[in-house]
Amino acid sequence: MKILPIIAITCMVLGACNKFGDLNVNPNLPSQASNTQLIANSQLYLPVLAESPQGEYFAQYLSETQYPNLSLFNQVSASFYGIYQGPLMNLDSVLRAKVYNPAEGPGANQQAVAKILKAYYFWHVTDRWGDVPYSAALQGKSDFTPVYDPQEQLYNSLFAELTDASNMIVAGNISNDIIYKGNIAKWKKLANTIRLLMALRLSEVAPEKAKTEFNAALAAGIMTGTADNLTFQHLAEQANESFWYDQVSDQNRKWWALSLTLVDKMKPVDDPRLPVYGDKNSGGEYVGLEFGKQDGLSTTAYSLLGAEVRRQDAKVYLVTYAQALFAIAEAAKRGWTGGGEAEAEASYKAAIRESIYQWTGDSASYPAFYAKPGITYVPANGMEQIATQRWVHLFMHGYEAWAEWRRTGFPVLHKPQGKDIPTRQGYPSDEVFNNRDNYNEAVTRQFGGAGDGLYGKLWWDKP
Repeated sequence: MKILPIIAITCMVLGACNKFGDLNVNPNLPSQASNTQLIANSQLYLPVLAESPQGEYFAQYLSETQYPNLSLFNQVSASFYGIYQGPLMNLDSVLRAKVYNPAEGPGANQQAVAKILKAYYFWHVTDRWGDVPYSAALQGKSDFTPVYDPQEQLYNSLFAELTDASNMIVAGNISNDIIYKGNIAKWKKLANTIRLLMALRLSEVAPEKAKTEFNAALAAGIMTGTADNLTFQHLAEQANESFWYDQVSDQNRKWWALSLTLVDKMKPVDDPRLPVYGDKNSGGEYVGLEFGKQDGLSTTAYSLLGAEVRRQDAKVYLVTYAQALFAIAEAAKRGWTGGGEAEAEASYKAAIRESIYQWTGDSASYPAFYAKPGITYVPANGMEQIATQRWVHLFMHGYEAWAEWRRTGFPVLHKPQGKDIPTRQGYPSDEVFNNRDNYNEAVTRQFGGAGDGLYGKLWWDKP
């Protein structure tokens, strides 16, 4: 997705962007962005959370066919500035607004949607970097050096934000919503589903807290079908086309093939999603490329990224019903809910069925696929099966799949050139100069003398 042109066009049309991202919102001044227009602008950034080669490498969905570099984990630092200066600043402006135009929907619902999106963006940020600015962030010129919130504290704040957002929703849809077309009931389900998935992330570090939050989110009402998915729909136009279409089709960069790890999980069981995920090679076969391989590379011998996934108007799947079902299956397996193994198996089966439907548009192939050895649920292997099928389902949402791999250890991933798989990303290199004291304090608090590298453990990932 060409995000910068879209943002620039939005700024010109709305006349609302300034150096710091601060926006004065007044519904009576059409030259300035309204609250729901700011929400819409923040939604334009959503594909950035998934459409990233680095995310696909961390999860080992894709291998590099010509120029192995990022898949060898040579890049330490990554920037979160764009997320803060773009969607988060816009959403914070909505939450600070004094007036909410009733013509755009109930003010409470405008605030609720802004809270949900803000929480979702911050969840993504903290799970990539660890402790990050939150409580003192987004102050514009009032504070250019915000403190870093400890991840545990940040998680608690996000649980509260999502709970508050779900509870404050009233009847009445909102306008300018490019995700759910204003349907506030879907936003409520999304808030509770994000909370449920966040709770599962704490399974190893704070299981009782995780169980409590999980069941509260479940009781509040989560997604009930694929129509509730948080999906960004690209358009068949250059200004809003898929990142992968731009790279592969527009620029003819045949740089990405399905990883051998992924194909080895899918091909032996005739996974119906494989023809969507990748194309056959020049010999008419599905062949994966060993992750991080540096010799014998080819753009024809391996299965390149699938045509459906790199369509100009491709969908970007962010939070899905199948993902929630896998979470329910795991929670039952852990004894958090009352269903035990029967519930774990039922939700696991439903998750696979919904995943196949999401990716192929048809679940008719599900019974034959589920009957395959290794796919049929076996209680003794249940946790690994749930985690592995969730990983297959999360294809192309690499950062989310990487977080789940860090938490569960499944599936077993390949160590390229013997290198360990990173457990976080390094902070933006400019933080050393822009926010030195708070940066140093956060690094020391989390990683001691190990410093700001790829292998520090986040709070929820520590033994």
